[in-house]
Amino acid sequence: MARDSQAALVALNRFGFGARGGASGDLINAASDPRGFVKAELARPNGVLLEAPGLQSTPQLGQAVFAYQDQVKQAREAAKAAAPAEGAQQAPADPKPGLRRNLSLNAAATEIAGQMAEAEPADNAAKPDAMQPNAAAPPAAKPAPQPLNVIQKTFRAEALARLQRATLVECGFTERLVVFWSNHFCISASKGELARIWAGAFEREAIRPHVLGRFADMLRAVEQHPAMLFFLDNQQSLGPDSRAGQNRKRGLNENLAREIMELHTLGVGGGYTQDDVTSLARIITGWTFAGRQGQLGTPGSFAFNANAHQPGPQMLLGKTYEPTGLAQGEAALADIARHPSTAKFIATKFVRHFVADDPPPALVARLRDVFVKTDGDLKAMATALVDSDEAWKAPLTKMRSPYDFVVASGRLLARVPEDPGGYLNNLNLLGQPLWSPAGPNGFPDTSAAWAAPEGIKLRLDIAAQMGARLGPNIDPLDLLEFAAADAASIETRKTIERAESRQQALALLLMSPEMQRR
Repeated sequence: MARDSQAALVALNRFGFGARGGASGDLINAASDPRGFVKAELARPNGVLLEAPGLQSTPQLGQAVFAYQDQVKQAREAAKAAAPAEGAQQAPADPKPGLRRNLSLNAAATEIAGQMAEAEPADNAAKPDAMQPNAAAPPAAKPAPQPLNVIQKTFRAEALARLQRATLVECGFTERLVVFWSNHFCISASKGELARIWAGAFEREAIRPHVLGRFADMLRAVEQHPAMLFFLDNQQSLGPDSRAGQNRKRGLNENLAREIMELHTLGVGGGYTQDDVTSLARIITGWTFAGRQGQLGTPGSFAFNANAHQPGPQMLLGKTYEPTGLAQGEAALADIARHPSTAKFIATKFVRHFVADDPPPALVARLRDVFVKTDGDLKAMATALVDSDEAWKAPLTKMRSPYDFVVASGRLLARVPEDPGGYLNNLNLLGQPLWSPAGPNGFPDTSAAWAAPEGIKLRLDIAAQMGARLGPNIDPLDLLEFAAADAASIETRKTIERAESRQQALALLLMSPEMQRR
């Protein structure tokens, strides 16, 4: 069979994270059967799951946060008791009081986040020194770094497991699917300590098991996961006529219901009204997670609190849902997952992510039909995408996201990450901090969002740093063969050949269209 290097480049860059360097032979393997190379990963559904030593379940991590909060509280109380009385009178008041008793779970997490803000770096985020231009005093000695707490350790361990998987997989199509769905159903680790410690577990438990399964199953797993409930404040939502609502004089929080309809399923203009949002919010009252006392179940696990659930039937999208407790909400989600607007919304986002910022209408319609006919079979939809001619003929013009760029660079350089710090630093610098979008709509998925001049300059800085560190021991022309072979443009090849040094040549390779576009 004739080998097609251009199709191999599409297979690896459009559907995966690019070719690996070293002796992987990815481009050669893809060139002999590009579509089969991509689809091979779809035949290994267990390969999507991610297990690594030390990664814990959401309830275990929730309990770790509760224990950590107790330790912080005890340490503060001990420090306060040990302070001399006269010293306490002279010292300025501590602006960060100890944790108060009887806080709600959300309030406790928010308070502990505020208390740890000064002690916890944003996972190696770059922070410029606040230097004064005419300062005469000698620079003070840097304090010894504080040991990482359980939240920081967990976040870094989850990040490392994800980065290692993306670096080592052959093509990376299923990992790209994980990235797509994780961003579609995003939470943000910046919400608070619980969100930060749960971010990786959320992806492992609610996203990965369903990437090649049914959309309805993923939807239910996502909306019932404690990380999503915490992120969109559903544990604060009380049915106005429920026992808890009447006792506490609080009512609905519509955040989760609104984002389910607007961002997760139907989409803007998908045929729902504000009344539907309110109805869905009533239907999912009581969807929460068990707190530290374990009154509703194992601390940190999903729970249905009947005392917070709005009683009575509810009308949603023209259908009445009888008052069946937890099952009422699950039935509503199942119907929304099968709604025609959901099929169109998901197909459009899917094609935009993988093919073009302006999705070809015919391809969107085909994937929409597959979604409907297969009852939301996501493996069938992914297969239909790979089988389409449009996905192979469209030019490689989409700009790689920062995450795609740093992973693709590591793969080509055959650098399996042993510490996530450098990757997390670069993602923060490039504006895509891991699992931390600014809002519930996730990170943007168009080239314009990542192709701004400032963003390109930052990529060039990172490429130059990689070149300076690794260039002397690497032949960039050999790497170009691994990355694109004869599919590389003449311009790229000449640019690398004319570089003044190997370091510069490597930086130019990493900034080439073959490495920046997909």
